[in-house]
Amino acid sequence: MITDIEVNKPTPFFPEQPLPQFNRAIHVARAIKGLEAGKPILITEFYSNGLTLLSELQKYLKKTMPSKTFQEQREFRAAYQKLSNLVYIEVSAHELKVKKAPFIGWLKKLYPETQDFLLTFPQIQGLNSAWQWYEKGVLVPVLRNKLHPYYGVYFPTRFDHLILFDNWLKRYKGSKKSAIDVGIGSGVLAFQMVKHGFQNIKGTDSNPNAIVGLTEYMGDTKLSRKIALDFAPLFGTFKKPTELIVFNPPWLPATQELDKNDEAIYYNDSLFPEFFAEAKKRLLPDGKLVILFSNLAQITNVTKGHPIEKELAEGGRFILETCLTRKVKAGSSKTKREDWRSEEEVELWVLTN
Repeated sequence: MITDIEVNKPTPFFPEQPLPQFNRAIHVARAIKGLEAGKPILITEFYSNGLTLLSELQKYLKKTMPSKTFQEQREFRAAYQKLSNLVYIEVSAHELKVKKAPFIGWLKKLYPETQDFLLTFPQIQGLNSAWQWYEKGVLVPVLRNKLHPYYGVYFPTRFDHLILFDNWLKRYKGSKKSAIDVGIGSGVLAFQMVKHGFQNIKGTDSNPNAIVGLTEYMGDTKLSRKIALDFAPLFGTFKKPTELIVFNPPWLPATQELDKNDEAIYYNDSLFPEFFAEAKKRLLPDGKLVILFSNLAQITNVTKGHPIEKELAEGGRFILETCLTRKVKAGSSKTKREDWRSEEEVELWVLTN
């Protein structure tokens, strides 16, 4: 049963000893020194005290670490993540035990049996922003209805690749009896296919939150009768060959061991070879394999390799029908980004047998 799937959520912390407290009477520099020494700290009194400490921590790290190149930005984020996750806040009766704190419905929804525990302040920030998105919904230009993304599920905040896919679907002349969406996530590609007339879509994901969230979102609507879900990596239990396979994989190669939260952003060495081998077994003779990708890894010098180009050159399984590209919309002029953003393109690859 899908309802029996255990979702990913921040692990509650139950300290053996009371943690040192941080409030407005504590000097920020002293608190940061403690964090650098690996000592956790508890935010008390006001929610804003946590915001102040993390803001000062960011300023401190920016003074001590360069953050100009793409790689330096990753190193800065890693250092910030390490230290900020020593900052804790208390949850009591499913609410934050500080004044002027936001209401976060996930605290009851994800922890029905546990009322009193600690979480790190960044985890609480993540839960808070995820609750806002879940409650208010997300407008996606290619969909009729808002998304209401579940906690811990990647959802698009940039839409160029989805527009590329929607334009391709408008021109698609093949059969629309069935399709498989590998790594369905928040469901956008599957919803696009339903919008364009596909009758039976299978969606898989190795993230339990994606399956639980979509099951809740679709309920007993028309969508739930057109989209079947499987909590599994790659193609899961779906063995029957299909007319269309779509895949929007992570766009950056992993540089270290991945945890579950990173799998929507970074791919490991085995992902693409395994995907192509399995896709070959499940694509009908006249079917199409569509992959949404980006040149992000190449233009940021993370790697010169391109997993789809490598498959076409060495795999011997598929033939390139077309590769469509679209310039990524420029970021805000207020954000200090590198010049690489102006070179970024999203890609839609169509492969056939």
